[in-house]
Amino acid sequence: MRFTLYSRSWCHLCEDMLAALRALAHPGQAFDVEVIDVDADPVLEARFNELVPVLYGDLAEPELCHYFLDEAAVRAYVERQTALSA
Repeated sequence: MRFTLYSRSWCHLCEDMLAALRALAHPGQAFDVEVIDVDADPVLEARFNELVPVLYGDLAEPELCHYFLDEAAVRAYVERQTALSA
């Protein structure tokens, strides 16, 4: 399962979201999380600005959540992806 987390290095909410996301993974279903620093790209910085952290599952779909982890949204995404791969 792959997620993309738009973050910044000095953001405690970003660290909290990443930790909470990793805590949702269970044995046999690890989450691969790509953490992207928005401050490294002016386009991303302009797009997300103070909205970070922002979590996506599929980048072609709307965000799953921002600021705080929405466990229900993440679990629903995981269930959809698991059903699609079955």
